[in-house]
Amino acid sequence: MNFPLSISDIGLWLAVTAIILLVTSELLYSSSNLASRIALDRRLLRLLAIGCGCGFLFTVLMRVMGYA
Repeated sequence: MNFPLSISDIGLWLAVTAIILLVTSELLYSSSNLASRIALDRRLLRLLAIGCGCGFLFTVLMRVMGYA
């Protein structure tokens, strides 16, 4: 069975997700009024964004090395 997504597609998805999570976490850190009304763990949100960014960098390294 073929996987319908390529490494480039997964990398793009990870990059967009990381940007959205980083922007959201920065908005929550900068606005204490907004952060008090939203029940999200800001530290976990930032760690997830960094993890998605690292996953994106891994896909870029795979493409550069020629594995995909």
